[in-house]
Order: sequence, then C-alpha cells, then structure tokens
Amino acid sequence: MNRKFCLLLVITLLITLTAGAQRKREFRGAWIQCVNGQFMGMSTETMQKTLAYQLDELKKDGVNAIIFQVRAECDALYASPYEPWSRFLTGVQGKAPSPYWDPLEWMVRQCHARGMEIHAWINPYRAKTKNTTDLAATHITRKHPGNAFAYDGQLILNPGIPENREYICKVVSDIVRRYDIDGLHIDDYFYPYPAPGIAIPDDRQFRLYSNGISNKNDWRRFNVNLFINQLHDSIKAVKPWVKFGVSPFGIYRNKAASAIGSDTRGLQNYDDLYADVLFWINNGWIDYCVPQLYWQIGHPTADYKTLIEWWNKYAAGRPLYIGEDVERTARYPDVDNPRINQMPAKYALHNKMYNVQGTVLWYAKAVVDNIGNYGSMLRNVYWKYPALQPSMPFIDKKAPKKVRKLKPVWTADGYILFWTQPKGKDWDDVAHAYVVYRFAKGEKVRLEDASKIVAITNKTYYKLPYADGEQTFTYVVTALDRLQNESKARKVKVKL
Repeated sequence: MNRKFCLLLVITLLITLTAGAQRKREFRGAWIQCVNGQFMGMSTETMQKTLAYQLDELKKDGVNAIIFQVRAECDALYASPYEPWSRFLTGVQGKAPSPYWDPLEWMVRQCHARGMEIHAWINPYRAKTKNTTDLAATHITRKHPGNAFAYDGQLILNPGIPENREYICKVVSDIVRRYDIDGLHIDDYFYPYPAPGIAIPDDRQFRLYSNGISNKNDWRRFNVNLFINQLHDSIKAVKPWVKFGVSPFGIYRNKAASAIGSDTRGLQNYDDLYADVLFWINNGWIDYCVPQLYWQIGHPTADYKTLIEWWNKYAAGRPLYIGEDVERTARYPDVDNPRINQMPAKYALHNKMYNVQGTVLWYAKAVVDNIGNYGSMLRNVYWKYPALQPSMPFIDKKAPKKVRKLKPVWTADGYILFWTQPKGKDWDDVAHAYVVYRFAKGEKVRLEDASKIVAITNKTYYKLPYADGEQTFTYVVTALDRLQNESKARKVKVKL
C-alpha cells in the first residue's frame, strides 16, 4: 500500500472511532440545481439517466432528502399552468421537453422509490437571471411588466406589491396540490443582493403600500414577513404535512449591527436582504431552516465555527440543518492538520451542536463526483447507516399503529419478509413507509441503534439475505407516517 492510502486509512479509522454512534434521526439533504445549466438542452433520456445515476450514488452516500430546483426565474421544470417551461431544461424558455416528460413528477417517483424525501425548490421573487435574454410570451413579466423591477441585469418581482405575494402563493399551492412532494423549499433570494451604486426602485410602492411604516428598510422587512407567513399558510391549507423550509444567507446580523449578532463582518440577512429569519422561526412560519454556511473554518470575516455556534444558539425554535459547501470543505486544509481537509472538523462541530439536526450539501454533483473523497467519507463513516427524518411535533406527533401479519415466506423470488399496512384513516395516522431492523441472536432489541436499520422502504415487504438457515436473527418492522413518527415494533425470529 502506498503512503497516501495508508494515511487515508488511518484517518478514516480515527474518525470512525471518535465520531460516536450515528444519530437515528437526521436530515441528510442535497441540492440539485438547474440554474447552473447542467441539464440545459439534454435529451429526456440523457437527463433521466443523469438524475437516476446521481440519486443512486447519493442514496449509497446516505442522503435521505433531495432538494430539487423547479423554478429558477418564474419558469418551470414541471408542467405549470401559470409559468413557461424553463430554458434551464430545454434551452428555450417556453419550449416543452421532447420527448415530453415532467421532471418534477419523475423525481417524486424516483426519490420515493429510493426512500428519499423530495422537496421542490423555488426562487420566489427572481424573474430573470443575468444571462437570460429571451422571455416567453407567457412569462409573468411579459404579461405584467409593472410588477417587476430591473436590478443589476436581473428582473425581480417587487416584494412591495401585494399582487406578487398572491401570485407566488398561487404557483406554490398548485405545486403542492398536484405533486406528492414532502417539502417546499425557498432559498435566499428575497430583495436582491445589493450591487454597488444601484438602488432598489421601490419609492412608488413605498408610498402606496407603506402601511404606516415610516422607515423603508422596516417596510421591506415587513413585506417579506408578510410573504413568508402567507406562503406557510398557503402550503398548509393544501397539505398540512408538506414541510416549508428556507435556506437563508449564512449571516443573520453582524455584531457591529446588533447585540446578538455573530462575530462576523459580511453581508447580512436582516439589513441587506430584508430577511428577518429569526422572526420567522420564532413565529413558527417555517418548518426548518438551512443557513448557507459555505465558508471555511478560519475564514477572516465569516468563520464557519463562529457561525455554526451562532445558529445553534439562536435558531433552535425550528429544526436546524446546515448548508455545506462540498468543494470548499474539500479544498481547505484542516487548521490543526494541513494534511487533511476540513470535513472531519466540520462534522465534529455538527455533533457538538445540540440543535443541529442535519446537513444539506451544496451541491449534489460535487458529492457524486466524490470531490476530496467527500462522498466516500459519507458512505463509509458519517452516514454509513440509514437515518429517519427529524421529528416535527409542531406539525404532527401521533404515530401510526403497528404493522400487521409480519411473516417470512418462501417465494419464487426468494425468502421474503411480508407485513400488512396498519389501519389508519387520516394523513396523520396512515402508514407511509416502514423501517426494517435486524438483530443477531443474543443482541438486545434496541430501536435507538441506527446501525441495526437495514431498510427504510415504502414497500410492505423486504427480501431476506438467506444463507444456509443456520443462524437466527430477530427482524423488527415499524411503521412511519408522513412526518416519520414511528409506531411500536412488531418482531419475528428468522433463520437465515
């Protein structure tokens, strides 16, 4: 073995020994974006093969949730009755894919078949990116040009116009109603990122809709607050179980601007993007928060360690997941050991943060490409065993009933463990998936041990790994509802 491989082996062993038991519940997400053009102009067959390969590799890496971008600039990677097909899909805005398919519908099926959640990701206010030159006749800014303003080469739906809030909520309600998604996800594009010397042209809207607010910055925050509250209520009115998540910029406020601010010196959600993220969390308007902590440990103005500790302290009112930049984590050396990258140090920080319940990876392809062995380390160390989603008792905390008729049966396809779905009437008590555990003879049945999970599946059967029938194992099956509340166990002994 060469020295580099030996070093990697030793490091992996040390991490395995020090990482401790894996959490049984953890959000392990990955963003799949379209706006970078990775799918633009691909044939239907090629894009499906590309996505299927990514999902298969991410599944092996332990990912249990996909955040899939379906609306980058008031367009659609799905069959929308309101907005044109995206140029990031077909190359031309308004042009349908050929052969025809619906990427979101396809992704819902593919993710659920792999036991993954699927969260539809939209950019709420951005109506045109800098490099888009032609807008379809059905685009909202072609039909209602006064509802958007130009800013630094982009078009932005004006958050100060009430009609725009109604429009975005109508689009989202349609997605939630027609697709079996598990979550609706928005990122950090509210008011535009400030460009030097360019003012936001919203004086007229401020005069018309100020609501008695005298300070324009407070009014802008008021507009975004109204939108977040309305979007939350729109989603829940259609399907109460669909999670609403926000991925804000990684700095809420700097210490120089606020007594509770972080010891950083960067762009601020509150002051520069008019996004009062803590207000949304503390009012229960979002179901999870994913701050984008894309910097490295030791960054001079936005230190990763400082920021993860800040969010852990102040954003505990809702499940907190950390947005991780895979490439930057792999590129920067550990501050104490320059022979390795920062992945071990960052995941050690995750484990120390009591309120951090998961990670979302920016971006999926970087994990699949295994940059800096990031995917391999997830697969073999950090996310080696499956994980359930974090609990959300503020939506639902009632577990479904036990599975019924658990029994191993010999079939033409092999030795199969079958069970029957438990009885349930409403969305909050119907079994939606199942967890299969396996314990060797003499082992205590402990459902808290994630290493004993062999499958999380939406099927009512599991193929057993029969060998020679000489060893006895206890198999346990539990039922999960849509929020992954777990039922009591049903168990059976099986000779394999």
